[in-house]
Amino acid sequence: MIRSIFMGLTIILAVSLSACQKQTTGPEPIKYGRDMCEICRMIISDPMYATEIRGGPKRKLYKFDDIGDAIHWLETRSWKENPETEIWVMNSETAKDWLDATKAYFVAGALTPMDYGIAAIKEKRKGAFGFAKMKELILAQGLSARCEIPLEDVEKD
Repeated sequence: MIRSIFMGLTIILAVSLSACQKQTTGPEPIKYGRDMCEICRMIISDPMYATEIRGGPKRKLYKFDDIGDAIHWLETRSWKENPETEIWVMNSETAKDWLDATKAYFVAGALTPMDYGIAAIKEKRKGAFGFAKMKELILAQGLSARCEIPLEDVEKD
């Protein structure tokens, strides 16, 4: 009996401790209607265009309402070229599946929250392009008129 109680408590403790460990890789769920975009501070409400970046010294997760905001924000980080930096985009066709942005495909012409007009898709199709081209297009557009990176936020982490 005591052995059973001890085993049960050990299992409960192990599960509790594992739940307290902070995730350091991969995307995490966004609380739509509550979580805010890291750059523009608008509430993230459209799952079709959500983006997350995980990186920096503490492997912190940053959430965005549009891939354009994420790309511009990342450009202000000293760790932007670190190969361990992860960029995750929501599959705009399902609004349920996270895609590794460096392996995803992108299409232009979407009506996105911050007007960058680029949506992520899983499969290549006519007119779709890869990460490098998407990044080039976003940076060429410049920062959305709806956003401004505060100077004090350029490298705070």
